[in-house]
Amino acid sequence: MDELLTTRQVQAQLQVDRTTIYRMLKDGRLQGVKIGQHWRFPRSSVEAMLTESSPPVPVHPETPRLSPKSLPLHCLQAIQDVSAETVEVGAITTDTDGQPLTEISNCCQFCNLILSTESGRQACIDSWRWLAQHPDAQPRFFTCHAGFQYARARIEVDGVSTAMLVAGQFFTTAPDPAEREAQIQQLAERHGLPAAELRAADRSRNILSKTRQAKIAIWLEKLANTFAIISLERADMLNRLQRIATLSIISKE
Repeated sequence: MDELLTTRQVQAQLQVDRTTIYRMLKDGRLQGVKIGQHWRFPRSSVEAMLTESSPPVPVHPETPRLSPKSLPLHCLQAIQDVSAETVEVGAITTDTDGQPLTEISNCCQFCNLILSTESGRQACIDSWRWLAQHPDAQPRFFTCHAGFQYARARIEVDGVSTAMLVAGQFFTTAPDPAEREAQIQQLAERHGLPAAELRAADRSRNILSKTRQAKIAIWLEKLANTFAIISLERADMLNRLQRIATLSIISKE
């Protein structure tokens, strides 16, 4: 029986990114079977591609490499808004330096208060920047400057990290009351906010169970991959339109 490889194993074999694997699957260059929620690929199919005279091309030669400015942010914002509300977490898309590309979706009142100050917003950006620079490939939960848990998934196109999707504004375990009170006092003093308002906003806590934590991590990766595919297809479409416009000009000359 032919051995089935995971997506990650195929990425390593072919030296391409996950988005390219899905594109090759879609256009028939690669054979695969979906088992549950995951794709598996016959080893013989992958090895056949490796022995071809021409190696697989990981990107369309005429498709420009994407930058954060070329992402269809209005489209990503709408998807991000609906998704964040559905899974009941806050979400934002940033560039690889932690600078926001979208507005925060489903933002909680506590974070709205923090973000209402210049110092608070900069502290959030610093947290996102730290998260962007962390080497872990898979989503992993960390603690932000305000004491909440958050995680990120990279939006990668043709092996290049273009942006990242961040989910946060929740706890993975209930915080110690005394420690949280001290943290709220520090945040209030640091950002010039009324401690009573922060304390009141903090009562509406979103504490994720182990099961929800696992689901959030999977959701993050899937949504980031979806954003990458949408962005690549948009870039390809714009490139085609540009070629059509160029041909139209030539035909008139």
